[in-house]
Amino acid sequence: MTRKALGRGLKALIPEGDSAQGSVRSIPLEQVDRNTEQPRRYFDEEQLNELKESIETHGVLEPIIVRPVEGRYEVVVGERRWRAAQLAGLTTIPALVRPLADRDAMEIALVENLQREDLNPVEEAEAYKRLMTEFGMTQEEVADRVGKKRSTIANRLRLLDLDDELVVEIETGRLSAGHAKVLLGVTSKARRLQLAKRSIEEGWSVRTLEEAVQIIQEGEQQERKRRTKRLSRDPLLEDVEERLKHSLGTKVRVVHKGGRGKIEIEYYNEEDRERLFELLTGADR
Repeated sequence: MTRKALGRGLKALIPEGDSAQGSVRSIPLEQVDRNTEQPRRYFDEEQLNELKESIETHGVLEPIIVRPVEGRYEVVVGERRWRAAQLAGLTTIPALVRPLADRDAMEIALVENLQREDLNPVEEAEAYKRLMTEFGMTQEEVADRVGKKRSTIANRLRLLDLDDELVVEIETGRLSAGHAKVLLGVTSKARRLQLAKRSIEEGWSVRTLEEAVQIIQEGEQQERKRRTKRLSRDPLLEDVEERLKHSLGTKVRVVHKGGRGKIEIEYYNEEDRERLFELLTGADR
């Protein structure tokens, strides 16, 4: 089944045309404010500078979308172009002015960023969460709205369960969403942070991190089995082993099954063997 990406879509919220509400105009940059509800918080400085240089040469080729707010304008779509235009020293910027309600302005900002894939994984997860909490959507409805699989939405939302320290590393790009997915499978916070630190410092790929986690989990599983086996043993046998170990001064293992068994006594060299023989027989050789 082919999904209908973005539901109503941006065009439905911002219809095209040359009406008074739809025409592009040049507005003073000093009268434009950023949208405090903008889902995107991180802007790559290198990319911003590249856009600034392009604007210096060619100007702003695509108008931003703003809405009037208390005698000024608020950016709805195109904050990166707005920021780059300021860096380029422009005094005006081409804009499509639309009288949008708060809900529509927020939805457009969220969906536009998701459509352009301008958000880092954490910002993307927070955008999905806002569509669910503020617009009452289910994961399935969000998936249909933005044209993605429901599993993609669910996996992104899981990132918000990570420790704050790791969320910052993902936001800044030092860890990928793939790394985060692997770390979510590690139950110990201390272990998660340790693995994340090594991944960053040593440049681990997602595959390398997966292998490290697998080794750790296998070791923990073996330790649990050994612990369970020790706990399940007859305490009387444990007592016999401890007493023999103390008397003989070496490792002793008692194996008991079906009323029969054996006692294994370890020695480490010929001299140790002679010592044990004398203790057990009471005889000199």
